[in-house]
Amino acid sequence: MKEINPRDQEHKEIRMAVRDLCASFQSAYWHKVEKDSGYPDEFVQALSKAGWLSALIPEEYGGGGASLTEASVILEEINRSGANSGACHAQMYIMGALLRHGSKEQKNKYLPEIAAGRLSLQSFAVTEPNTGTDTTKTKTFAEKKGDRYVVNGQKVFISRVPHSDLMLLLARTTPLADVKKKTDGLSIFLVELKDHAKRGLTERPIRNMVNHETSELFFDDFEVPAENLIGEEGRGFHYILDGMNAERILIGAECIGDGYWFIEKARNYANERIVFDRPIGQNQGIQFPIAQAYAHVRAADLMRYEAARLFDEGKACGAEANMAKLLAADASWEAANVCMQTHGGYGFAVEYDIERKFRETKLYQVAPISTNLILSFLGEHVLGMPRSF
Repeated sequence: MKEINPRDQEHKEIRMAVRDLCASFQSAYWHKVEKDSGYPDEFVQALSKAGWLSALIPEEYGGGGASLTEASVILEEINRSGANSGACHAQMYIMGALLRHGSKEQKNKYLPEIAAGRLSLQSFAVTEPNTGTDTTKTKTFAEKKGDRYVVNGQKVFISRVPHSDLMLLLARTTPLADVKKKTDGLSIFLVELKDHAKRGLTERPIRNMVNHETSELFFDDFEVPAENLIGEEGRGFHYILDGMNAERILIGAECIGDGYWFIEKARNYANERIVFDRPIGQNQGIQFPIAQAYAHVRAADLMRYEAARLFDEGKACGAEANMAKLLAADASWEAANVCMQTHGGYGFAVEYDIERKFRETKLYQVAPISTNLILSFLGEHVLGMPRSF
């Protein structure tokens, strides 16, 4: 079949290596994970062992020393293979906070262990039940007592806690009423999760439409060593924002991978399925929506590369990173609907994998940042219109 992405020759060594690894985990593997509502441990371990999850860690700490563009290709290819990088992608984008703002001691202690696969950093605790995307209203509080911080509060929709050794935690260290700017007084900590239940951190799983392990967390006098504070106390909000551009770009790349997967599935089925003595892809009602979705995936792909280029060059890329995520999420969701419609009833059958990927890619309309919040950012900060909320 004709290759649909003309940029496949770029970063070809990475693409082929990731595809070869993912080829070992065919549909039957993912069907079993879904049926058991399980976690793809073998898949994640294979990615970790191959060094893909430590790609952004500098070589001096045992990582791959990859650019964000290269990291985005890794996640794109995972999703394009039919797998789900959502099971482990956070280790890529959480890494930025530790790399940019962590102390030398923290980097020496944790990065080699993460790079070697002996520790995993898969959880990012920011969202709370009553604050949502209004992060400055975070209520979880970390009070410094001697050589440690004592944390009390609640987080929600925190992913992969049972499968992570480390978690990045955002908490207030100065009450909101006592700061001049509402973005001040928030801090981030690198939390070790070993025996967390015995130390005052309770996890409650949240069942959801995607097989995506996420939980509600309750902190009850949970202690974190002061040495695990990342950067300066009170600067956590700014550190989080600093890493969100990478998150947007990488999530966008996953959506691009999904988009190409859906387009290929739809194209192949449209060429092979014969109804009324002709392939259904000969009908404009089938062919044109697939072509339209393909054009949108290609356009979103270009914005992903532009955002990643700016990021790698150390240039401002907030608008581009957000647009990359917005356009890629919309394009993958359009492609998902087109693919489902092309397959008709077969699209709902588990064996085709479409219904699974359909549910997975829908997530990115909502998380890690909603479409509407990106639009409000662009309206206010790029187009200079009044704040919409």
